[in-house]
Amino acid sequence: MAKNDYYTTLGAARDASADDLKKAYRKLAMQFHPDRNPGDKAAEAKFKEVNEAYEILKDEQKRAAYDRYGHAAFENGGAGAGGFDFSQAGGLGDIFDQMFGDFMGRRGGGGGGRATRVGGDIRANIEIDLSEAYFGTKSTIKVQTRVNCDACDGTGSEAKDRAASDTCSTCGGMGKVRAQQGFFLVERSCPTCGGSGRVIRNPCRVCHGQATVARERSLQITVPSGVEDGTRIRLTGEGEAAGAGGQPGDLYVHISIRPHAIFQRDGATILCRVPLRISQAALGGEIEVPVIDGSRAKVKIPAGTQSGEQFRLRSKGFSVLRSAARGDMYIQVAVETPQHLTRRQRELLEEFEQEATQHAKGSPEAEGFFAKVREFFDGKS
Repeated sequence: MAKNDYYTTLGAARDASADDLKKAYRKLAMQFHPDRNPGDKAAEAKFKEVNEAYEILKDEQKRAAYDRYGHAAFENGGAGAGGFDFSQAGGLGDIFDQMFGDFMGRRGGGGGGRATRVGGDIRANIEIDLSEAYFGTKSTIKVQTRVNCDACDGTGSEAKDRAASDTCSTCGGMGKVRAQQGFFLVERSCPTCGGSGRVIRNPCRVCHGQATVARERSLQITVPSGVEDGTRIRLTGEGEAAGAGGQPGDLYVHISIRPHAIFQRDGATILCRVPLRISQAALGGEIEVPVIDGSRAKVKIPAGTQSGEQFRLRSKGFSVLRSAARGDMYIQVAVETPQHLTRRQRELLEEFEQEATQHAKGSPEAEGFFAKVREFFDGKS
């Protein structure tokens, strides 16, 4: 039976780019994978056909030979893919490896090669003041981590026998194992060899073959200006060591900002609540307020200012992270009712209340509300 044209099998044009071929293959491989079509012989056959076509066309030399000679280039012992053995495909996990391995930023070895040992990631927490978040700061932290063992240079073996190791029987030297979890195949580092693919014959007496030892490290962290509460800073390669030939993990620093006694923050905006006496709000005037950078600013308060009104101070807020832009500062006034009045203050307020009753225009909001109340009750009667 004659084979279908490989380009036709993938639904791709003969001049398709490598990316276009890969996209076509991914779509069909997911569609016809036997794990998604259990018991469907036709789907399994189509899956094998799609894989055979892509195995040829993804290789530039094989593709050139196919374009020139067709299927004949790989017959009679040629260099082609031949019959595709699904048992060697590794199941749906391999499809995900090919599709998403690079996208997910995997640091381990891809395909069927040995996995690269990767050290563990570390988390550290630091707390800073609001002013430190405004200006930026440097902070020294201490972290408990693992570093390469000095006694064995991170090999895990005694100095006289560093090359002596055997292929791991659990993973067959691949450094990774797979386990079925429902529909998916989950891949992880081999628990026996830790991802190295080898088992040490004569372990180091200091690290007991682990290649790393526990140690406390001090690191200086640079906190950028404008950082927000909950920000996470990643320091690549500052995590736990993985032994000789391995890749260290990362350090993730989580930043929290202590509450400030005067200022509140909302992104790049700073809020400052300023209480005003009744006389200040009624008569108006000028007040002096602090600014986060340590300076002072004067704010003019118009006569008749109401509680809750805000006044804007441009560019007095936080800088926007990784930007030259700067937010604003808002002064929100809160008119405070006086307490613990002196006799004279009470007399003055009583005089004021008498005047206010006769001249209601001084409190239009109150007068308007009670006018509506009177209308409400008049309508009821």
